[in-house]
Amino acid sequence: MSFVEQAPVLIVILPLLSAFLVNMVGLINRRYCLPFAILGIFGSFTASVITLIRIMEHGVIHYRLGGWPPPFGIEYVIDHFNGLVLVTVSFVSLLAVIFSKESIKQELPEKIPQFYTLFVLLVTGLLGMTVTGDAFNLYVLLEISALTGYALIAMGDNKALVASFNYVILGTIGASFYLLGVGHLYIMTGSLNMANLLTILPDLYSLNVIFIALLLILVGTWIKMAFFPMHGWLPNAYTYAPSAAGCLVAPLVTKVSVYIMIRIMLSVFSPLYVYSVVGLSDTIVWMAVIAILSGSILALAQTDFKKMLTYLIVAEVGYMVGGAWLASSSGLTGAILHIVNDALMTLCLFIFAGIVIYKRGGQQLQDLAGLYKKMPITMAAFTVGALSMIGVPPTAGFFSKWYLILGAIDAGKYHFMAALLVSSLVNAILFFRVIEIAYFEPKVDHHGGDSHKVAIDEAPLSMLVPLIIVALSLIVIGLYSGDIVTNIIQHSVPAGL
Repeated sequence: MSFVEQAPVLIVILPLLSAFLVNMVGLINRRYCLPFAILGIFGSFTASVITLIRIMEHGVIHYRLGGWPPPFGIEYVIDHFNGLVLVTVSFVSLLAVIFSKESIKQELPEKIPQFYTLFVLLVTGLLGMTVTGDAFNLYVLLEISALTGYALIAMGDNKALVASFNYVILGTIGASFYLLGVGHLYIMTGSLNMANLLTILPDLYSLNVIFIALLLILVGTWIKMAFFPMHGWLPNAYTYAPSAAGCLVAPLVTKVSVYIMIRIMLSVFSPLYVYSVVGLSDTIVWMAVIAILSGSILALAQTDFKKMLTYLIVAEVGYMVGGAWLASSSGLTGAILHIVNDALMTLCLFIFAGIVIYKRGGQQLQDLAGLYKKMPITMAAFTVGALSMIGVPPTAGFFSKWYLILGAIDAGKYHFMAALLVSSLVNAILFFRVIEIAYFEPKVDHHGGDSHKVAIDEAPLSMLVPLIIVALSLIVIGLYSGDIVTNIIQHSVPAGL
């Protein structure tokens, strides 16, 4: 059978095999670890793109593992929604692994094989969670990605060890909530296949146990995505993680968790149940408003650049959760589009932070002084990422925020619209403060004077190229947002919303 026909399973198999090979070749020569990691993730990216193209041409793909029919066997179900998320996850992972080369040499020179083995296993878990159509298989892959994420973060300094421990505790609680919810569903239905659950559950909507199952799964995914006030593990974990690890976990872990929440809402419980029967929309949108405002305000208080970014992630999670629960077509469209856009925006800013740490040895705001003259290409790419976070057209961030605002208006949730606008204003304050420091404040030299003639000193190409690519992709996706929504996302939005 051809590569094209097997692409759905190769999305997961290639990085999984790559992780094994990375570990083996690391015992022989650690220089081979990065090429094998890149090869595995590039293969997965290629398979993801091929699969998305097939979906756009022929519709939903069902791939049965081992030939066992559902609901007894595990089935991969790939539609327009997770097809788009798969391409995003594999693309971000590919850029992050390329960026990691010099950063890991500097920060973790003795742990290169271990780092890349864990890195590729985390990518495998994230892709597997996205592609599976089985609720319990999703839990298994959730734990694979979680355990590798804990270990990657713990590779940092002593602060990272403590942050990782907190992440382990809360992450385990989140996974337990999810598993309890799935267990309730299995007891009531005898099935773990998502499509099968969708057909069985309507007859059980009146039972309280189904509502409890939904709440348990929601709380579990909210902890995993750091939805305020369940965000306590995230700021320190992402701030003190090794730079290259941060470039993977920060853009993807929360976004894949948002994807899981939306997938469970639409493909297990149905839009009718989550939006009409249980009546949680108003409460959750208010929670999202609090999350957006709290994340933005906490970000304002930071002098550590990476910690500032972590609180912005908390606010961005509020964007996506609120959009998904607006119960409007535009809101859900904006939430799905923002999964893609925020993954790329976060990657852009965390790569920039990694470059600053590599070149300056610090991540405080004052470490950015004079960078526009010293590293003009790096700062140009950062500026694109910053403008996208603020929501300035034609960058990608503007268009997903636009759909979210339209969704808030359609649903009559003007408090959510106000939170989006306030958050954008706070982002503008934060990033223009960074731009002011980097452009107007000179870097003081070691003799106490100001250096007026500054030699350009950019980061190595392996760091700079991924940064440039992701910055350009923010503009390209912004310009083609209409096509992405029309050809991909609209197929994922239920009729009648």
